[in-house]
Amino acid sequence: MAERQEGFTLIELMIVVAIIAIIASIAIPNLVSARLNANESAAIATLKNVSSGQAQCRASGVIDTNTNGWGEYGFFGELSGKVAIRGSTRSLRPAVLSAAFGNVAAARVMRSGYLFQIYLPSATGVGVAEDAAGGYSGSAVDAGKAEILWCCYAWPAVHGNSGKRTFFINQSGDILAANHNATIAYSGTTTVPTFDDAFRSGTSGTMDCAIAANTVGRDGLVWVVVQ
Repeated sequence: MAERQEGFTLIELMIVVAIIAIIASIAIPNLVSARLNANESAAIATLKNVSSGQAQCRASGVIDTNTNGWGEYGFFGELSGKVAIRGSTRSLRPAVLSAAFGNVAAARVMRSGYLFQIYLPSATGVGVAEDAAGGYSGSAVDAGKAEILWCCYAWPAVHGNSGKRTFFINQSGDILAANHNATIAYSGTTTVPTFDDAFRSGTSGTMDCAIAANTVGRDGLVWVVVQ
């Protein structure tokens, strides 16, 4: 009498594969959504950290390029202590941001799937970007305006893959968020927010203009306050 061959039949294998496919179709989207939410939450937390660091930097008075006794806000390279502060050969010690923020590339910092960029004002209120490798060696940043104004954006490194929303914060401390639309989707180095995109539509586009809190920004997106 022939022995019975052990193993799965073709039908049984097809049923197993079908079950795995069904589970994957349910689990994978949930995992992607969870990752996007985690990255966005991390971006919000990072902006709060940056805001706190800026407040400490200004209060310390360590950056004072016009020597009037009033502290100024800084760039990532300065706040992390990686490069010398403006108008000096010394670095900020102790640093107000972790050393990871000193890893500046193309004037931006990458963290948890998001790109971050700080702007400081020129004499006319136009946003000035950080040097490509961090800090600032130019002369366009206005000392007086840098005592009261700064802003920072955070947008996905890959829109839809590492995050969906773009975030903004300035000296007010409020974080704004914008959902992308069919026209604008900030993503990586291809579509980058300019310094005034989150300012109120119809304004002159300088850093002392009102931010677009719960209304339309200069980029046409609706910027809402993150609660």
